Amino acid sequence: MASLSPECTPLKDAYYACFNKWYADELLKGSFSGTKKATVSDECQELFTTYKACVWRAIKEKKIDDLIHEARKDDPEHKQ
Repeated sequence: MASLSPECTPLKDAYYACFNKWYADELLKGSFSGTKKATVSDECQELFTTYKACVWRAIKEKKIDDLIHEARKDDPEHKQ
């Protein structure tokens, strides 16, 4: 599935591949039992940050950021 903006799709694909590898190789195999917290790898986190920034740029370019902020303002779950 494509991202909100075509330029973000390769970033999304890279993040999803990283996350799915982490999920299959680490989380599902129980690498986080005991005191070790289940956190996504730094590499995946960096990919997600880059992808999220791209999506927010696309949201602003499409001028839908105001709609998102208005919807969040009305939702008590999204305190800003």
